[in-house]
Amino acid sequence: MESKLVIYNTLTRQKERFEPLNAPHVGMYVCGPTVYGDPHLGHARPAITFDLVFRYLRHLGYKVRYVRNITDVGHLEHDADEGDDKIEKKARLEQLEPMEIAQYYTNRYHQAMEALNVLPPSIEPHATGHIIEQQQLVQQILDNGFAYKSNGSIYFDIEAYNKQYKYGELSGRSLENTKDESRELAGVGEKRHQADFALWKKASAEHIMRWPSPWSDGFPGWHCECTAMGRKYLGDTFDIHGGGMDLIFPHHECEIAQAIASQGHPMVKYWMHNNMLTINGQKMGKSLGNFITLNEFFSGNHPLLEQAYSAMTIRFFILSAHYRGTVDFSNEALKASEKGLQKLLQGIADLKRINVSAHCDSETEHIVKSLRQKCYDAMNDDLATPQVISHLFEACSVVNKLVDHKATICADCLKELSDTMRLFTFDILGLREEASETSQEREQAFGKVVDMVLELRAKAKSDKDWATSDKIRDELAAAGFEVKDTKDGVTWKLNK
Repeated sequence: MESKLVIYNTLTRQKERFEPLNAPHVGMYVCGPTVYGDPHLGHARPAITFDLVFRYLRHLGYKVRYVRNITDVGHLEHDADEGDDKIEKKARLEQLEPMEIAQYYTNRYHQAMEALNVLPPSIEPHATGHIIEQQQLVQQILDNGFAYKSNGSIYFDIEAYNKQYKYGELSGRSLENTKDESRELAGVGEKRHQADFALWKKASAEHIMRWPSPWSDGFPGWHCECTAMGRKYLGDTFDIHGGGMDLIFPHHECEIAQAIASQGHPMVKYWMHNNMLTINGQKMGKSLGNFITLNEFFSGNHPLLEQAYSAMTIRFFILSAHYRGTVDFSNEALKASEKGLQKLLQGIADLKRINVSAHCDSETEHIVKSLRQKCYDAMNDDLATPQVISHLFEACSVVNKLVDHKATICADCLKELSDTMRLFTFDILGLREEASETSQEREQAFGKVVDMVLELRAKAKSDKDWATSDKIRDELAAAGFEVKDTKDGVTWKLNK
């Protein structure tokens, strides 16, 4: 199948036409969360970004196997060789089993993803469930001469690798740059060179999470899990590997080196990375006091939040920026997203209030007939969701004119307008109405009451009881309703 989709490949630093290795089948691996705390806004962006990719590829007709892992073991800092295992640390503090901590926060992550309307992946492997595969990966790298044993731990030998291949292709770093940055860390310790990274760590006496191996009782290095699990479920080569830009170095750089060192060739064709979320220009972090969990956004229970924000407002906020652009949180930005989402959903709701004419006026016909292609063109240009939303807002303006009888539309064009708006809003962007069934029932009942009041007003006008007619109109206006008398009848809407 011929693809018109163009995506930015971080590895080549340019946009490329998406051509799967084995169309119509597509393999996609995305780095999932480390489950030692409540999911936060930083978790939402990659989840929504690659949910968009998943949705759009399936819409285009591809059969997508989407793998998103759960990291539930090992050193979880970006320096995978040093620091605490945060799951173990939390388990000790709360006197729980590490797997209790991992399961609790995995459940919390799933709840947040469901609220954000993020589709579940095809496969969601856990690092702890794939220790054997990670050990096999380590042994292959050892056998090929790109790793060494030191005091029961196994380290990747970056210098040996760099003599035959090139370390740093993804991040644009040279081996010397990496060495210079690594010298900031205290001492070489067990490593031959400070830039070398752990493939397997011998567990200290107090380390809870450990497994037997040919080298020692220990645990895999952080970088091993994605290489091992990606290869297990998607094969030696697959199409897309994604994650946040903070993972480019060292995690994804090390993944590339591990794959080539173990099998002699690259594993991934397209590397995709979403940009970061900041709060008032700063990277989100607990130490800065600007760390906000998704549940805090949903409840409004955080000092930096002026109100609660719905899950769909968060999703709309993230999609309003291109996935490769930075997104800076502020209450003003989220309030603007809230209004934008309401505008879009109201435009779709108002489609059922439009009266059909025998034919369209020329302006309406042009906008409606070009809308679908404009949205496809934007999506095919590296998933340009801000442009898609802009086109949908243009469609909402057409809807408003049609509701106010300032334009005309035929039945075929109305169906095309409705189908296109619903397709891109709900199926591709993944937005949805958030009102509960009870709320929807109340709104329907509410509308019936307003219609009944307007019937009374129409009767008053028919009886030339202008005082009653004007009083009903004025009282509705005071309650927030905008009532318009047109040549085709009376229309109303609630100004939110």
